[in-house]
Amino acid sequence: MNYTEMILGMAAGLGLFLYGMELMSKGMEKVAGSKMKSVLEMCTRNRFVGVIVGILFTAVIQSSSVTTSMVVSFVNSGLMTLTQAVGPILGANIGTTITGQLVSFDLAAIAPVFIFTGVILILFFKKRIIKYIGEILLGFGVLFFGISTMSGAMGELKKSNEIMDVIKALNNPFFAVLTGFGITAIIQSSSATVGIIITMAAAGVITELSMVFFMVLGCNIGSCVTALIVSLSGKKEAKRTALIHLYVNIFGSIVIAIILLICGDKIAELMKATVSGGTPEHIMSRAVANAHTIFKVFQVIIMYPFAKPIVKLTQLTIRGEDKKAEGFQLKYISQEQMSTPSASLIEVVNEIKRMGKMAADNLQTAFDGMIEKDQAKIDSVYQVEDEVDFLSAEITKYLVKLNQHEFPVKEQKNIAGYFHVVNDLERISDHAENIADAGRSRIEEDIIFSQVGVDELSDMFDKVMTTVNYSIETFTEQTESHLKEIVDLEKQVDVLEKELQHNHVRRLATNECQAKSTIYSDLVSNLERVSDHATNIAFAIYDEDQYNLD
Repeated sequence: MNYTEMILGMAAGLGLFLYGMELMSKGMEKVAGSKMKSVLEMCTRNRFVGVIVGILFTAVIQSSSVTTSMVVSFVNSGLMTLTQAVGPILGANIGTTITGQLVSFDLAAIAPVFIFTGVILILFFKKRIIKYIGEILLGFGVLFFGISTMSGAMGELKKSNEIMDVIKALNNPFFAVLTGFGITAIIQSSSATVGIIITMAAAGVITELSMVFFMVLGCNIGSCVTALIVSLSGKKEAKRTALIHLYVNIFGSIVIAIILLICGDKIAELMKATVSGGTPEHIMSRAVANAHTIFKVFQVIIMYPFAKPIVKLTQLTIRGEDKKAEGFQLKYISQEQMSTPSASLIEVVNEIKRMGKMAADNLQTAFDGMIEKDQAKIDSVYQVEDEVDFLSAEITKYLVKLNQHEFPVKEQKNIAGYFHVVNDLERISDHAENIADAGRSRIEEDIIFSQVGVDELSDMFDKVMTTVNYSIETFTEQTESHLKEIVDLEKQVDVLEKELQHNHVRRLATNECQAKSTIYSDLVSNLERVSDHATNIAFAIYDEDQYNLD
């Protein structure tokens, strides 16, 4: 027997299999990425909805590791609570079994069709969505071509008495669990490990279902490694989320292992009975896939009622709260570890939303402080401005990193708009600082505005603040409901800017206000510029021409 040729064949097949899974998963993620926000919103409704979302999302992207890592990232950034995270984690355990079901069917014969179609779509079509579908098809074909290559090489394993003796030694449940755990922890994909086991069963290398059951349980526990690694750089809540995944799989696997030790042979016969006809190898491979799915469903059913105790256990395992970091900090974005690109976009939008509220509140504080001659309010404006500058710099750096990934066309366009939004929010806060400077001048130089001037300025400011708030809502919620109002308000502010400047000059000429109140003119100009920046924010991801902005 040529061991070198056999090992190279298995390695090549495994490489193609893993690459096909990665290609298919990434393609699915790119296509589904634009729906990530709605997926998150559904997860926060209740635990059962979270389970369903976890099943569907994982079935689509073919990776429970991606789902759980995304959930860990969301909890770390405060977008999801620890209790809300339980649902999608449980659902991911079921959704990940879809890959095993696909692998158990002998689709190698049509793999070249998928490969050819995928390549055609990638090379000869310009639309990104078509290219992403091509990646999915190519990945699907490469995955099954890899299985075929592995299966051919594994067929030679049966001729080696030494290798078969090693495989038979795995009849020890402990070693079988350890083997499944070890392989999954290394390649960080339980779907891939189960796929390999199914391929070995189809090749006739594995003939004892009882051994396979325990290897599958080891795979379940090994799948937790990715989320644990992602959580290491996160907050304590992120670590607790990863522990939920670990505890669910450990406790569920223990229960199933006890049942298998008591009546494993009967369960093996039952799993074979779920397959209708075929060769012994086909029955074996389908039985493994069905067992994987049934185990996962059973595990979720028995663990679902214990969601709250599991959450409590993670809190007992990792006690206390995170120490408050000194200085300014990002709240939603994790610089240490980027989650999936599409999930990272949600984090960015929430961080920008936080920055927007900070800039809007700062503008309100600056105006109130200037009108009321309140030194405390004016001083607070400068402190908030420093934090807004920090957020602007950090979000921009993160967007630069994020922009290096591939996204669907709509999301790619949105990212370009995010850069402008961050800049416009930073400029609004700068204008708040200018208004605070005017307030400080009013206090130091005892500048008095006429009541008419104050009323006119307040009326203009109210319209500007409405525009700012509508614009931030338009951007963060991606709704067009206020766009026409924003356009109308912007036009009204432009008219008011000219009227207020004219009225102020008239009051100066008739001595209705102090000569040193010329800062009034600067305030009017600042408010008009704030309105411009707010309008830019609203139309960062929408077409201005549809709303007659000029």
